Amino acid sequence: MSSRIEILNDGGYRSDGRRQYELRDITIDMTPQGSADGCASIAHGLTQVSVSVFGPREAKQRSQTLHDRAVLNVEVNVLPFSTGERRRRGRADRRILELAASIKATFEPVVQTTLYPRAQIDIFVSVQQQDGGLLPACINGTTLALAAAGVPLLDFVCAVSAGVHGAAALLDLSALEEGDLPHAAVAVLPRTKKVTLAALETRLHVDRFAEVFRLACDAGQTIHAEMRRAVRTRTQELVAAMGAGPRAGPGEHVDRDVAMDDDAADY
Repeated sequence: MSSRIEILNDGGYRSDGRRQYELRDITIDMTPQGSADGCASIAHGLTQVSVSVFGPREAKQRSQTLHDRAVLNVEVNVLPFSTGERRRRGRADRRILELAASIKATFEPVVQTTLYPRAQIDIFVSVQQQDGGLLPACINGTTLALAAAGVPLLDFVCAVSAGVHGAAALLDLSALEEGDLPHAAVAVLPRTKKVTLAALETRLHVDRFAEVFRLACDAGQTIHAEMRRAVRTRTQELVAAMGAGPRAGPGEHVDRDVAMDDDAADY
């Protein structure tokens, strides 16, 4: 495929200086904001997303209540200054509706909604800056916000984008690369290794999809480690703030809690 820009040079470097399998820097902040039950802000490179979760709580509209499980409501707000075109997108915008529907479809099999019949869980996603990988960033931020809210999940959901340039597969595409390459977004459950989302944004040859899919699943394990580290750090901060941590007296030894260790089998 011919390209208007140099996606991958002869030295194996991309336009932003990364190697073809290298992920962008991930920054996570789980500081509470306002009255939300769970909050998370995540940045994949220059793409920044903030997610707030309210609930589980009583459903506001009886017509949308389900007697056997909770209902997930997802609302996406793309700020006008998040892109260079300064285009204001309303709630009825087709792109926003597709983004919200993808997030909802991704988490409905993962959230244990049967524990909260006749309830609803509201997820509000705010896109602050876009530079590629928007859907994966929204999914990863939603996972962290749900965990911060104490909503039971079957597993973490870790998402990343991947594309193809010539004979080379690339991970975590920037906006410049997404506009020029066929690519897909893949969301995986790291512990069970199941796939909850595989979205093709453009046409991708079936012979190349297997390689892209495998790379995205492997990258999901790396993202999972970063997300678990953020959850563990936030949990330790809360325990320390409540003064509920184990305390050892003189000469006593307190066993270390390994529930959130990197090699624990439960996550």
